[in-house]
Amino acid sequence: MPPRKNYPLRLNPELYAALERWAADDLRSVNAQIEYLLTQAVKQAGRLKAKDPPQEDPKE
Repeated sequence: MPPRKNYPLRLNPELYAALERWAADDLRSVNAQIEYLLTQAVKQAGRLKAKDPPQEDPKE
């Protein structure tokens, strides 16, 4: 897996507070919550490459 990209992000304090509460409700860090939300938005927009389908087990 390639290394993660670091990116400084400036957020409105009210938005950050809302994300912090949401992350706590979902038992995630704020960083993980932001990554989760961005991933969901990108998938919904059809902008994320589909991963290769899982390989079938030849024994079956």
